[in-house]
Amino acid sequence: MRKIGVFGSEFSVDKFPIINDLFAKLKSLNAAVFLQSSFRSFLSEKFDFHPETDGTVEDSLEDVEMALSIGGDGTFLRTALIVSKSDIPILGINIGRLGFLADTGRGEIGETLEEIFRGEYRIEKRSVLKLCTEHKVFSGFNYALNEVAILKRETSSMITIHAYLNDDYLTSYQADGLIISTPTGSTAYSMSVNGPILLPENNNFVLSPVAPHSLTTRPIVIPDNYHVMLKIESRINSFLVSLDGRSEAISTDISLKISKADFSTGIIKRLNHTFYQTLREKLMWGKDVRS
Repeated sequence: MRKIGVFGSEFSVDKFPIINDLFAKLKSLNAAVFLQSSFRSFLSEKFDFHPETDGTVEDSLEDVEMALSIGGDGTFLRTALIVSKSDIPILGINIGRLGFLADTGRGEIGETLEEIFRGEYRIEKRSVLKLCTEHKVFSGFNYALNEVAILKRETSSMITIHAYLNDDYLTSYQADGLIISTPTGSTAYSMSVNGPILLPENNNFVLSPVAPHSLTTRPIVIPDNYHVMLKIESRINSFLVSLDGRSEAISTDISLKISKADFSTGIIKRLNHTFYQTLREKLMWGKDVRS
């Protein structure tokens, strides 16, 4: 028996058969299922669906051996936030759109779970970013699996971001923002502003400016044992800090220090699935989109 924590978010009616089949498969595998309370409420209220469970994740997190994240990459990031330092590996089941983190397709769920219960899988350890300030100003969990983003609050004026690497001055970005990304996050927000794609096992972070004023300002790859210090100037004396999409306004009086966390997030992968395969499938590399 494996003890499985099931996490999810709201989904449309046409996805319900996938969820129904998932819980049926877990039952056939004799899994002990612990369901996220908010997801259980959604299933009950929206579909009058009451799967057999052994309790809630919130009450039994210390007993959970692996987590299933049902949804898209946003659901996966929220799941990672909850399990955080518990060293619980996560399997992402994609019923959303693109799905770089939740990359198990709806047609692969049964076969993937069977492989996992036979012990035929691997766990990739992914780096996590930590945000530090002199005083705690970010009210939420100050870690990010994908990226820490510094963004302007106004729609018109840019901000100036003075960046230091290990206390050595790097440059001052005049831009709409700056993204500090892990290898995992290199295929997320950072990629959308032309940042490079890193392999998951790379020991690096990426600094990618958002709409920089100078065309010669390019993304830069740094070792992940560096710490990044940021000091921000803004016309309105505040800016946004976003950790995996959780954002908060902060005063420009506050300096930010970003470094590698002392723990990692484990992602469950099938033995026959590679990151290169994910790139080919999700980004349609090597495919003629005209055909």
